[in-house]
Amino acid sequence: MRLKNLFIVVCLFAIAMAFLESAIVVYLRELYYPEGFDFPLRSVPVHIAVTEFFREVATLVMLAGIGYMAGKRPVTRFAWFLFSFAIWDIFYYVFLYVLIGWPQSLFTWDILFLVPFVWVGPVIAPVINSLMMIVLAVLIIRANRGVEILRIQRLEWLLLALGSVVVIAAFTEEYISFMNAQGAMGDLLCFRNSGRIIELTSQYCPQRFAWQVFIAGIAMHATAILRYFLRAKKSGLLCCCLK
Repeated sequence: MRLKNLFIVVCLFAIAMAFLESAIVVYLRELYYPEGFDFPLRSVPVHIAVTEFFREVATLVMLAGIGYMAGKRPVTRFAWFLFSFAIWDIFYYVFLYVLIGWPQSLFTWDILFLVPFVWVGPVIAPVINSLMMIVLAVLIIRANRGVEILRIQRLEWLLLALGSVVVIAAFTEEYISFMNAQGAMGDLLCFRNSGRIIELTSQYCPQRFAWQVFIAGIAMHATAILRYFLRAKKSGLLCCCLK
């Protein structure tokens, strides 16, 4: 399949997944937030919370699957996973806005993820992260479309991994601090105590986002992307066509 057609197919798959995800959220909000979504989170039955947790795990597996099928090498499979994840994440918010007029702005707070525990942040933060993922993914895919392979170097891997840890810390540090203050850190990864976690989470209301931490993580990602771009350009592996 031509690279251009592959981009179209993966985009369509990720956009369709985004609509499916947003549709589920519309149903959940209609059930639990009929007056409109806001923090603190409503308490839900344990089986609903556990189902949501594993639904998100299943989403990651599906995105990893499309990445594996689209790529021919480990580095391009990684890139296609990043690309599909980012497109899915961005269009999830697009469809929510079209369907229910939410979020009201890019700085509206959202619950971003539940794996392995709650991530929260303003909508603009995951959108920025997704745009960075798209840039990196497209660079990798274009640089490795031929016979030659441009691998990600150790320093670039380190910057990407460390940057990801820092970004995740920005999304989770306030929630973890809240749970730690409640003496519930030991319960976070124990499903047998799901009821207590849900009860405490329903009392949590985010107050501030760790922008400095987030920007530091994004800067690490940007540095890795810039290094990779310069190496690809020097090697003559980038071109304007998508054959």
